[in-house]
Amino acid sequence: MRFHPLSVLSVLAFGSLSGLATPFVSHWDDLRAKHTWNSVPKNWLNLGHPPADTTIDLHIALKAKNENALIDALIEVSSPGHPKQGAHLSREAVAELVAPPSDVLELAKAWLEHYGVHPSTISTKHGGSWLTLTAVPIPRANELLGASYQLYQHIGTNETVLRTLSYGLPAALVEHVQNVAPTTHFGFPRTTWQEPLMRRGEATREQTKVPGGESLLSSRDQYHVTPPFLRSFYKTSSYVPLAADRNVLGVAGYVDDYPSPFDLRQFMNQYRFDATSATYSVVKIKGGEYNPSNPTVEGNLNIQYTSVIAYPARHIFYSTGSLGSPGDEFINWLDYVLGQWSVPQTVSTPYGMPEYTIPPDYAMHMCNLFAQLGARGASVLFASGNEGVGGGDCLFQDSSGNSRVQFLPTFPSTCPWVTSVGGTTGFNPEVAASLSGGGFSAYFPRPPYQNNAVPTFLQNVGSQYNGFYNPRGRGVPDIALQAIDFILVVKSEFWTSRGTSCATPTAAGIISLLNDYRISNGKAPLGFLNIWLYGVCLGGLNDITSGSNPGCSTDGFSAVPGWDPVTGLGSLDFERLVAILSRW
Repeated sequence: MRFHPLSVLSVLAFGSLSGLATPFVSHWDDLRAKHTWNSVPKNWLNLGHPPADTTIDLHIALKAKNENALIDALIEVSSPGHPKQGAHLSREAVAELVAPPSDVLELAKAWLEHYGVHPSTISTKHGGSWLTLTAVPIPRANELLGASYQLYQHIGTNETVLRTLSYGLPAALVEHVQNVAPTTHFGFPRTTWQEPLMRRGEATREQTKVPGGESLLSSRDQYHVTPPFLRSFYKTSSYVPLAADRNVLGVAGYVDDYPSPFDLRQFMNQYRFDATSATYSVVKIKGGEYNPSNPTVEGNLNIQYTSVIAYPARHIFYSTGSLGSPGDEFINWLDYVLGQWSVPQTVSTPYGMPEYTIPPDYAMHMCNLFAQLGARGASVLFASGNEGVGGGDCLFQDSSGNSRVQFLPTFPSTCPWVTSVGGTTGFNPEVAASLSGGGFSAYFPRPPYQNNAVPTFLQNVGSQYNGFYNPRGRGVPDIALQAIDFILVVKSEFWTSRGTSCATPTAAGIISLLNDYRISNGKAPLGFLNIWLYGVCLGGLNDITSGSNPGCSTDGFSAVPGWDPVTGLGSLDFERLVAILSRW
């Protein structure tokens, strides 16, 4: 039995790391815990030890020689007015920033050789920041990491993974390693993803009037959200793209989530006659499949709404699989995209899982990979979740055995280097959708770009929910758009769907048009959005001041003037944003 976990980036020669570093031999058995689960994660069943001949591919992420260099570069190229603003980095420049110290590579090889890992089975990737160990026997992996790899099956999906509840590293190395995978990250089966909620609908052109004389479709109850409503409401209808040959929008799909070109054509025939030629290319990654005759709602929703807004921008749909290691799909996708010479200027990724289900070291490593995308000029958008401040009762036991409520924000939305998209509904006024995921990260501290926005909310909310969330954490979402009763086509039938999975491709389509505007005027794409949004672009957002996001058996947070953990800074006004960007 072979398990092929995540692979990473472009392959470079491992290089000769001479010397066994004998002074460290006595340190190899001095293991320090890297991550431990106190019990088997929820909804996973222990199937016991794997067959004796099982092997595993291990991947070791080493920390950069200057851990601040990547984020410093990201902030420089993403800050309006900075001398380096828009000077996005190449693949090679990013690899140099994330490369580990050479002596750490020496140390790592000495450790591996001590445990009998042959140099021919080791490769380095992405500037040496990742080591890949091929076909490591399970007993050797257990010895190497102080682990106990066993087979686990997800109760809801029957997906099987090879994982350990804990692992460690030698004291001499533990501070130099960001993460080892696969270890304690159990992944995110489809049952934990933030999927859209869908019900059967019908095509409609019924219209109503709103202030200003525009003819729009309402978003609630007796009407559906359709492209004419969104394009008119967010003011993109009159814009004519001029850089379609250079502007790329990437749509991420995972494990048998894919769209249909036939459904896309029917959707465009119904709602945008000038875009009936819209299409997309497909890239299959790590066992990803593509069967257009059996599309999913998530795949169709993404392609239909990014395409109908951003047309004729070039679209790439990434179908990412797991190749025997369910749960590492995000890393597999990042592996592929970061290994390319160029990256899409805009990426729509409406997936997520509760942050607490991800080991902190794994989450931080993944977040750094998203930072690499931003430094290379990509605007990456993630859905904030569909369960308000959290699903269920959100009860956790503290160290004393007492139960307490803990709000459950969604990752990767909580990563500071992506843009988190929440949900709204209505149009007179636009209000928070009650399902809009929002809150504060328990893993990532508040980034500097939020320092002028989040404290005001915290001051106003006072002691409400004290202890339920981390007030010093990164706040989500950053923006919010329509998320209720979107109409789409699936297998030639009209359905309606709701969720931040609807808001995210809508936002991505608008951002893609803004990137088109910049590219067609000889400027760099926006890249990482949040510094723009919380700074000079703040005047191009519609503040949402009513509604809330109940969850965890509470009323949740309330939308208020300014930033809030329900709708963020508000929704996008394309025309005002273009006017602002014309000055930058």
